[in-house]
Amino acid sequence: QVQLVESGGGLVQAGGSLRLSCAASGRTFSSYGMGWFRQAPGKEREFVATISWSGGNTFYADSVKGRFTISRDNAKNTVYLQMNSLKPEDTAVYYCAATPSGLTGEEMAYDYWGQGTQVTVSS
Repeated sequence: QVQLVESGGGLVQAGGSLRLSCAASGRTFSSYGMGWFRQAPGKEREFVATISWSGGNTFYADSVKGRFTISRDNAKNTVYLQMNSLKPEDTAVYYCAATPSGLTGEEMAYDYWGQGTQVTVSS
C-alpha cells in the first residue's frame, strides 16, 4: 500500500517556474515507478512524465518535453516535478501516481494516486 500527497502547486505567471513534490508513505516506495498526470477543466486526465524505480529512466509527454523534469529521492520517499517556462495551457490539477509496472505513461497501469494539487498559469 502506498499513500501519496502532492504539494507545491499555486498561481504563477507565464514563463515562470514551480516545483511539485509528492511524498509517499510505505516501505516499498523505491520499488514503484512514479508518474505525474494532469487534468485541465473540461478535459480528460493526461500523462505528463514518468520515472523508473531507480530514477535512471524518464519519459515525458511531448507537450512538456524540455520544460519539465521529473526526479525522485528514494531516501526521502519523494518524487518531484520541476516545471519551467510555464504556459497558460499547463493550467490543471496535477496528480502523482505509483505503478508496479516500471516506466509507463499508461494511466491504467497506476495503482495509487494522490489527491492532486492545482497549478494555475496566468497569461
